[in-house]
Amino acid sequence: MKLTSKGRYAVMAMADLANTNTNEPINLTEISLRQGISISFLEQIFLKLKKNNLVESSRGPSGGYSLTKSPEEIKLSSIIKAVNEEVKTVGCKKESKKGCNGKSIKCITHDLWDDLETHINNFFEKNTLKDIIYRIKNKQQKEIN
Repeated sequence: MKLTSKGRYAVMAMADLANTNTNEPINLTEISLRQGISISFLEQIFLKLKKNNLVESSRGPSGGYSLTKSPEEIKLSSIIKAVNEEVKTVGCKKESKKGCNGKSIKCITHDLWDDLETHINNFFEKNTLKDIIYRIKNKQQKEIN
């Protein structure tokens, strides 16, 4: 089970956008430099985020992207889904009677992996960009003290 770079980078870029204390749109180049994500990859990600109404864009010299909602309204699960990602810990379809091992029964640990998938997806559903920003600010405060 692995969340791909696309999902991780989408969350990173959205957190960067939410953490920037400005009412002005943020250029993808700035996010690219701060987060170490290639600009071409960010462009692909932001097209999907825009299509799913998580960000809006503006053109021109001071153009860029901004969030369409407040950070507390944007769930991490929405970001991950927007870039066509899913967390899947089992190789079989849940509704199928056939297991991922090709046999007619589920493997002995199927329920364990299925529970893990549910736990992970609930975590992403419960946490928002505001939660990430809170962790960033809390960590920075600890480093100062």
